[in-house]
Amino acid sequence: MTPLLLTLMIFAIMLALMAIRTPIAIAMFIAGAVGYTVQAGWSPLAGFLNTQAFARFASYDLSVIPLFILMGHFATQGGISKALFGFASAVMGRFQGGLAMAAVLASAAFGAICGSSVATAATITSVALPEMKRHGYSGRLSTGTLAAGGTLGILIPPSVPLVIYAILAEQNIAKLFAAAMVPGLIAMLGYMVAIALYVRIVPGHAPTRNVASEPITLRTLLGVLPIGLIFLLVFGGIYGGLFTPTEGAAVGAGATFLAALALRELTLAKLRHCFYATAQGSAMIFMIFLGADLMNSALALTQVPAQLASLVQSWNLAPLMVVSAILLFYVVLGAVMDELSMILLTIPIFFPLVIGLDFGMPKESVAIWFGIMVLMTVGFGLLAPPVGLNVYVVNGMARDVPIAESYRGVMPFLVSDVVRTLLLLFFPGISLWLVRYIT
Repeated sequence: MTPLLLTLMIFAIMLALMAIRTPIAIAMFIAGAVGYTVQAGWSPLAGFLNTQAFARFASYDLSVIPLFILMGHFATQGGISKALFGFASAVMGRFQGGLAMAAVLASAAFGAICGSSVATAATITSVALPEMKRHGYSGRLSTGTLAAGGTLGILIPPSVPLVIYAILAEQNIAKLFAAAMVPGLIAMLGYMVAIALYVRIVPGHAPTRNVASEPITLRTLLGVLPIGLIFLLVFGGIYGGLFTPTEGAAVGAGATFLAALALRELTLAKLRHCFYATAQGSAMIFMIFLGADLMNSALALTQVPAQLASLVQSWNLAPLMVVSAILLFYVVLGAVMDELSMILLTIPIFFPLVIGLDFGMPKESVAIWFGIMVLMTVGFGLLAPPVGLNVYVVNGMARDVPIAESYRGVMPFLVSDVVRTLLLLFFPGISLWLVRYIT
């Protein structure tokens, strides 16, 4: 069997298993095991499995993942989202479409201490959706806004997918977080502009008059004070050299726990749920790590990824054309895979290819910029049909809204995503601006 046929066989097995609803980690593991055995035999596979799991999971850097997940669950269960949306609606409620803009603003702020797209979408939806319905917002605009706002949970640091990219590409987590700051804020502002244009171009989806908003009081400001302090503590400590990103995640989790206790909404049952959900989410990610490692090792044995890199370089294509093709591939792949699986499976293949191209920048800058481009594109997959995980999550909480309406609702935000992605693609300096200040 030729290397190309072996590669196609490995991917065919994975996709076939996914089609019958096999968990993605198991699908990648089985496909990788079959491919590895065909090429090297059973004994080498057993030896690989005997050492790879410990080698992967003994990494100190991986501990940042469960810590940021735990931080997000403390924020979700601790009632922080209510204070965030209350403040955001007080600020934005006076504008047409203001409550939808407030949901985006609250999602961005919550994402700054969460790191999970789905958790951000579900948490803000539980608070904002009833208010938007009560003020006359359509199901289309409400669910579309909340699904899009949820993607800010991974676009604005801390971001679990960005941490995974940093580990795979062996890049500095703090620099990647800094590089994601400006693009994340551009994403937030782009979504708010999309709402402002949509409610004016397509009337009937938001109140035509301004919603009477609550005044910004001392109590409202105190409600968002913990979020601001946690963000400053975590990222100020990281960039101030007080602690590493892993230590910062631990400090953030502890500070978020104290904030949740102060708000008196973190019961014993909710506390147990935080730890259980963190263990469950971390186990899922680590299992995907193991499955992706085995599948990537099987693909490496075929030599096809290396041959592909050499082939692409021999074509003498413009580097931006190569990156554009990779990003389009991510958009297509997002129809069948979640963002973590995409990153774990493809970065070992695409990263060496991109690093080998000449962008006129240092290799570290290329690695950081490419990571941000990948992050922006996998966020696109959370909204785009036919899957769009965020759309499913939000629509499941809005049972009276047809799923087709929710997909229509995310279309203006997908347009905003395309514009932002093109902007970051052609102007890498936007992503790298803050990185230059980090030593």
